[in-house]
Amino acid sequence: MRDLDLTRLTVEELTRMSAAADEVIETLRVLGKAGLNTVGRMLEHQGTFIEEQHYPSDDVFDRETQSQYYYHAHRSDTGEHGHFHTFVRAGGIPADMQPAPYAGETPPPTGTDAICHLVAISMDRDGLPVGLFTTNRWVTDETFYAAPDAIRLLGTFRVDHASPCWATNRWLSAMVALFKPQIADLMVARDQAIGAWHAQFPDRDVFEDRELEVTSEIAIDLDAHIAAVDRALAAKTA
Repeated sequence: MRDLDLTRLTVEELTRMSAAADEVIETLRVLGKAGLNTVGRMLEHQGTFIEEQHYPSDDVFDRETQSQYYYHAHRSDTGEHGHFHTFVRAGGIPADMQPAPYAGETPPPTGTDAICHLVAISMDRDGLPVGLFTTNRWVTDETFYAAPDAIRLLGTFRVDHASPCWATNRWLSAMVALFKPQIADLMVARDQAIGAWHAQFPDRDVFEDRELEVTSEIAIDLDAHIAAVDRALAAKTA
């Protein structure tokens, strides 16, 4: 992956990211005043926290924007508490977007069942984001779209209702907008990793290969990124 260069972004792009940063800060402030955090709100009234289980159990879905997410855990060896998986479902995918070609024996969801995974956001035990990563197709049983198409969906992800937590929904929506350049780069790196894996193991079904799970990943520093966005926007508008 290339180093992130915010100077390559337009004033319009940076302004949207700055507005998303304000939303992230505000939602964390509101949750913090009540002694809450984004992860805790997902796990409230859910019983014993069990690895691999979705929280909430039926996911969070906005019918208007076709945005969906859930929280779960299965990577304790990385030091994270868990992560949010984010998606856009079929109704939010433009008609001209076609899934990546696939010739294997495990057909992905298609038609009205199609679903595109965007990014996973790693969280620490304090309920703060510490990383972003993408996954191979089998991990979330998604309909795999190549990076140029998947990147188009980043601007549509938004969960705009109050269930199960209005603040967490707004926070997660803003996080995808705030880190859009990094997520886009991760998607490109994901495709490169999958291509390299297929070249190395041409006889395997690369999208179903359990040895390839995480396809690209970066650590993030929320405060540092917000400060960088502010500096870049100030420089562009000076």
